[in-house]
Amino acid sequence: MNIYDISKKTGVSIATVSRVINGSSNVSEKTRSKVLAAIKESGYTPNVFARGLGLNTMKTIGIMCADSSDPYLARAVYYIEHGLRKNNYGSLLSCTGYDHDAKEKCMAMLLSKRVDAVILVGSNYIEKDDCLNDYIKNAAGTVPVMLVNGVLNAPNIYSTVCDDRAAIYEVTESFIKSGKRDLLYLYNSHSYSGMKKLEGFRSAVKDAKIQLGEERINYINSYNVTVNDAKKVVSDIAAKGIKFDGVITSDDIIAVSVLKYARDAGISVPDSLFVAGYNNFDISECCEPELTSVDNKLETLCHHCVSTLMDVLSDNRSAPKRMVFSAEIIERETTKFI
Repeated sequence: MNIYDISKKTGVSIATVSRVINGSSNVSEKTRSKVLAAIKESGYTPNVFARGLGLNTMKTIGIMCADSSDPYLARAVYYIEHGLRKNNYGSLLSCTGYDHDAKEKCMAMLLSKRVDAVILVGSNYIEKDDCLNDYIKNAAGTVPVMLVNGVLNAPNIYSTVCDDRAAIYEVTESFIKSGKRDLLYLYNSHSYSGMKKLEGFRSAVKDAKIQLGEERINYINSYNVTVNDAKKVVSDIAAKGIKFDGVITSDDIIAVSVLKYARDAGISVPDSLFVAGYNNFDISECCEPELTSVDNKLETLCHHCVSTLMDVLSDNRSAPKRMVFSAEIIERETTKFI
């Protein structure tokens, strides 16, 4: 038995059956009683699609993230799903990977499920080549699209971001003011966020009038960077005779790899080497010494993403197109800032 059978049995439209299921007042008591009696008699359990027919909402939000095993993305999805449940919305999660075609297909799949909106978690969805962002803009012509830590200027697209540029600028400035001049910067993403962090590092070095060669800025070519991968990069840099007294990284995992290199090389942290990570994950407190890291306020970002989405879905025209939040440096044992 399904909604179509209930419609046929009662002689009312599918939309009317759905309105009864959703508790709409726009149904006569006689019709409501007839439909409810048929549902009870048949033992029919309404599904989410049937409920959506009457109110033009599925009460379901599509979530796209590249990799649910990534600590940052996994935590973001948790916060978002928790926020949606508090607002009586369900979710459909699609782990897209980083391939552009796969992202497009996942977006199409979510739209085919009649979701009420789509949340893109992580700045890797925003491409430098703007034509590659067309599938996101096209989706926004159908439903609201929310970006967590990414920015795309187009109608019906809303962004909640951390000021990553300012955060890395502040960390770099703190290193320099504390006497660290031979710096390394290690990163593993060319995403919107990744480029903002790199921009912050370059700007802080430039403003301090320090000359650093490009060999001191190293891209680790892997979204799923491992501690050993990053440790080898640091070892290779040192083997070239490049000396460094401070290492700033775009991710806590990379920073931990620097600590492992320092331990194996007999380098004292923080006496001879400062190290800072980014994201302030649990690993920053589990390692030894405990890692100075940037708290990018991920929970706050996700909370405001859901809050803005609820405003948009309720036709609140004052919903902000972009919310920017400041990060916080959590200093621990791998630095001694002056």
